[in-house]
Amino acid sequence: MNPFVLQYRKLKCQLKYLASYVDLDPRGNQVVRRTDFKRCQKPVLLLHGFFSTRRVLEVLEHRLRREGYCVWSIHLGGTMDRFNTHRIDELARKVQGKVDRLYERHPGMGPLTIIGHSKGGLIGTYYVKRLGGDTRVRSLITLGTPHKGTRMAYLGCATLGWFSRSMWQLTPTSRFIKELNVGAFPRHVRLVSIYSRDDVIARYPSSVLDVEGQPNVFNVELSGVVPHGELLTRRAVWEVIQRELALGYADAPVAAPVAVLPSPPLPVALPAAAASP
Repeated sequence: MNPFVLQYRKLKCQLKYLASYVDLDPRGNQVVRRTDFKRCQKPVLLLHGFFSTRRVLEVLEHRLRREGYCVWSIHLGGTMDRFNTHRIDELARKVQGKVDRLYERHPGMGPLTIIGHSKGGLIGTYYVKRLGGDTRVRSLITLGTPHKGTRMAYLGCATLGWFSRSMWQLTPTSRFIKELNVGAFPRHVRLVSIYSRDDVIARYPSSVLDVEGQPNVFNVELSGVVPHGELLTRRAVWEVIQRELALGYADAPVAAPVAVLPSPPLPVALPAAAASP
């Protein structure tokens, strides 16, 4: 077959995959506030990815709330004030301001855990590593986050880069990615990257952390086919998140028991250096 035809079909499949991932509902950030921060010993902040809204977090939020966690998310704004297209560093500063104001109003809150999907994981990483978020955060769990950048972003630059600076930041050769990976992650914060080799958006090994000599940094590879968007909904991913939250809050006051399901067997969190290719 003509190689140009093959490339065209490949590009068409990738665009179709991207279209299924983004959330274009203009009401996607209209969420009901259910969290009582006055009694919040295990707060969990959820950060969604590029060109999506808080609605994609509904399944994960429901599961966390059911287990007794104090769950909340932030309206990250973006194109049409909805779709998370702003620069990663700008959004991290927005997170910093929101978190600081929340703890000022509710000083009795427990240490924070952040769960970030895709670009949301980079927002959380920048906040903890560059903006002093390690004073608030105990654990950062990333889902399909391209810590080393993703080649898929080049396609995004060609289509969306004219209005989204963050798309350029997501490329593997970006100055942002290179500078963010300089230096060690704060040792008193647990960092876990959960990823799948079948992720088309954050292609392997872009989500694999490779910081050596850090006992607080881990990689968890998921077995089976787990597409990028389904990292927020698959039961197997939720079981790993449950375990990581239990480990992160092991010495914190417990508001409700956290069940770590014994079956099926869970992937093992490997030190980042050991999991590098």
